[in-house]
Amino acid sequence: MKRVAAIDCGTNSIRLLVADADPATGELKDLDRRMQIVRLGQGVDRTGRLAPEALERTFAACREYAAVIKGLGAEQVRFVATSASRDAENRDDFVRGVVDILGVEPEVITGDQEAEFSFNGATKELTGRADLERPFLVVDIGGGSTEFVLGDETVRAARSVDVGCVRMTERHLVHEGEISDPPAPGQIAAIKADIAAALDRAEETVPLREAATLVGLAGSVTTVAAIALGLSQYDSEAIHHARIPLAKVREITDRLVSSTHAERAAIPVMHPGRVDVIAAGALVLLSIMERTGAAEVVVSEHDILDGIAWKVAEELE
Repeated sequence: MKRVAAIDCGTNSIRLLVADADPATGELKDLDRRMQIVRLGQGVDRTGRLAPEALERTFAACREYAAVIKGLGAEQVRFVATSASRDAENRDDFVRGVVDILGVEPEVITGDQEAEFSFNGATKELTGRADLERPFLVVDIGGGSTEFVLGDETVRAARSVDVGCVRMTERHLVHEGEISDPPAPGQIAAIKADIAAALDRAEETVPLREAATLVGLAGSVTTVAAIALGLSQYDSEAIHHARIPLAKVREITDRLVSSTHAERAAIPVMHPGRVDVIAAGALVLLSIMERTGAAEVVVSEHDILDGIAWKVAEELE
């Protein structure tokens, strides 16, 4: 067993996994898994730069994670940074801060690398399931981008497009510094048009309609699943591998896009950091299901973070 630490820093959240991994048996045992909403991508779509307050929120989370990693004695740490830090002009400030705190340089990976990590993390434990047809289409709906990856045991095609819950919210739902509450029909139509164009781009590389099983990852998907399951509080075990039908996703999306901030915040499973961006995230998920013809989405709590951990463990062998 190899004790490893993986950090995934995206546009909306930063997450840590410390785990014992056995590449020979395929076993990954969580020791600590946590997440903070830091909104690193705040304003990046508009300004092209990481905001000072967003950097400080992220560095505060890194300091907390450094203490956890040291306490658990991980042999190796890998820090992967995704969409927001790819796009920012001042990403060097971000890199220096992470190195100072954690002693490792963040890898600003490409969208295709991000997709491959997500696929491996999500499907490693699904490959033996007789009730799920192949190929899998794994979709990772992040804050700034969405990754699409089609494959069986290995990746056949992958594509990242710049459509995510934070990016769509900031681009279409913010007016004079305030988020529309609830969104106007014209704003929803603009988000849908952006998503449709992004799906067109994804289909240039990934044959989305060939998917037999749609696997959905990340906070927008797991939050929709938690609502669909009627949970009174967030329960990872109940959500992991839940199968949510298209009709239920459509019903929840309609509810979210027509609700106010207060109504969304009152949903028991809603993380405070997702209240303002969940409507856009749900629209991305629904659009993908409608485009691919998926009757349901299989929800996975295992994603890019698990894929990073597996890669670290394999490199330690």
